[in-house]
Amino acid sequence: MKKQTKGMIFFVAIGGLLLFWGASASMQGFSPSDSESEMTITGTPADNFPDEIRAQFCGTGSAKSNAYVKEYKIPTDCTQPLAITTDPQGNVWFAETNTGNIAKFDSTTETFTEYENPTWPENARSMMWGMDYSSDGSIWYTDDAFDSVWKFSIQDENYQRFNFPTEGESLPQRLQVVGSQVIVNDFTGNKITFLDAAQSSEELTYVSLPSPVPNSATGGFAIDSDDNLWYTNWIFQQDGVLVRFDQEDFFTSLSNSEGSLPPLFNFLRLVPLPLGLNTPNGVAVDSDGKIWLAETSSSYFFSFDPGTKSFTKYVTSDPTISTYGNASGLIKNPVTRPYWITLDENDRLVFNEQTANRIAIFDPKIETLTEYVAPSKNPNWADCEQIKDCGLAQIFDFTIDGSKIWFTEWVENNIGVLDTSVQLPFKVELDNTQISLGKGETITLTLQVIPLTNDDIPIVQVITADTEGFSDIMIETDVTQFQLDFDGPRIIQTSITIDENALATSHKILIGAQTDEVTISKYITLTIES
Repeated sequence: MKKQTKGMIFFVAIGGLLLFWGASASMQGFSPSDSESEMTITGTPADNFPDEIRAQFCGTGSAKSNAYVKEYKIPTDCTQPLAITTDPQGNVWFAETNTGNIAKFDSTTETFTEYENPTWPENARSMMWGMDYSSDGSIWYTDDAFDSVWKFSIQDENYQRFNFPTEGESLPQRLQVVGSQVIVNDFTGNKITFLDAAQSSEELTYVSLPSPVPNSATGGFAIDSDDNLWYTNWIFQQDGVLVRFDQEDFFTSLSNSEGSLPPLFNFLRLVPLPLGLNTPNGVAVDSDGKIWLAETSSSYFFSFDPGTKSFTKYVTSDPTISTYGNASGLIKNPVTRPYWITLDENDRLVFNEQTANRIAIFDPKIETLTEYVAPSKNPNWADCEQIKDCGLAQIFDFTIDGSKIWFTEWVENNIGVLDTSVQLPFKVELDNTQISLGKGETITLTLQVIPLTNDDIPIVQVITADTEGFSDIMIETDVTQFQLDFDGPRIIQTSITIDENALATSHKILIGAQTDEVTISKYITLTIES
C-alpha cells in the first residue's frame, strides 16, 4: 500500500523505541499464525484471535446501561472501535481497528451502518487513534499500521488513503481538521504534520514541523485563540517540554520566503515540564488561554498559565477496586491514567480515565470534578480472577456533542454515550476551599453531601485524594460510608494534618462522595507554610 509522496518536509528522523501508552502493542503484532492455540472459525473479525484470548480482545458480554451511560453493541463481532467523532446531523462515526472499516451510528434510530473498506488487506489490524469531521462532508482518520491518513466521503461512501510522510519511525496518532488543514501528531516520528485537506490525489501536500526534543514522543495538541499550536514532547520518566508554535507567523513567513525555510526556532517557545508530568498525552486550551495536560502514567492532570508561567497539579479520585480487582493483593497504588482531554461548550474539561473505566468532567471555575463510570468491564484487563463485575472496557477515545459524550470501548465492542444532562444524585459543599497550614498543624473542615433526588441512596462512600504523593498530608474523615437520606444533607467532618517534615509548597486536595455509578468532588487549595 505504500506510495511515494512529495511535498515539503524539514525534520531529522531519529531512531529509538518509545514506550507507547495504550494496548496497541498487544494487538498490532499478533497474527493467528503466531499461535498454535485452538481457533474456532466464526466468519467474523473474531477469527483474528485464537480462542484463548478472544474474549480479551472481542468482549465478554452484552451492552449495559446505568443512570448516566447507555451502551450499544456493534452488530459485527470483535470490531475493536477506537477513534470517534460526530457530524452536524448528530451521527456518530468511529473507526474499527480490527476490520479497517468506518462505521456510523444513527443516534435517532439507534442503528449502525458499517462501510466496508475494499482496499483493506485481509486480517489486517491497525490502531486508529485520531478522527475528525470535515466541512466538505468527509471523515478523516489516522492509521498507524500502514503509516496512513484516510479520508472517507460520506456522500460517495468511498475511501481514499494518503501515505503519511515518514522517515523511519512513525506513528500518526491524533488528528484535527482546522479550516483547510488536517493536523496530525506523529507520536514516534518526532513531528507535527500539516496536510492540505483539499487535496484529491495520494501525492500529499504537507509541511512537517520537527519536534525540538530529539528521541522524544510527540503528544497531543490544541490551538489557542491566537492560532498558536500547543503540543508536548517528552521522554518517558526523564523530561520533556510544552511547546508553543506560532503557526500563523510561520506560514506567513514561509509564503513570503519564496521557498526558503525561515528559521524555525524563531516561532517556537519551550516550557520545561514540571516533576511528575511524565507522559502528557492529551492537550487542551480553555477560553482564558490556560493549557491543560492529561498525565497518562498517574492519576494527575495539570494546568499551565502562560501569563504566570506556572503549572498547577490536580488529582482524580482513586480507581474503584472493581476496575483493577487486586485479587492477588499485589496492586498497592492503582492509578486512573487520564488519557485524552478536551473542553465542552461550557468550557469544562472532559477526559477519559483509562484504567478507572470513567469519563471525567472538571469545571475549572468552581473546581468540581464529576467522574462517571462506564458499566461494561472486561476482566481480562485487570487482576480480577473470580471477582464479579471487574475489569476495563478500555475507553480510549471520546467526542462531545452538546450534552452527550460519545465514547468507544475497544475490548468490549461497544460504543457508549454519557448524558451529562441527567440529574446527579447529590452535590457536595465545603465550608473552606482555601487553607494555609504550618508544619505539624491540623484543621477540621465540614463536607456536606446534599441530596438532589427524592430517593434514599443506600451506599455512599467518602473519597479523598491529594497531589502530595507521600505522607506529608494526612486526611481523615469521621465516616467513610453512609446512607444518604433524600430529606436532608449529610455532614462529614474532615481533618487535614501536615507532617512536621513537609515541604513548604501548595497542593490540591480532593474531597467528595461516590456511588457505584458516579463520583462528585471538590478541590481544596492547601498552602503549606514554612
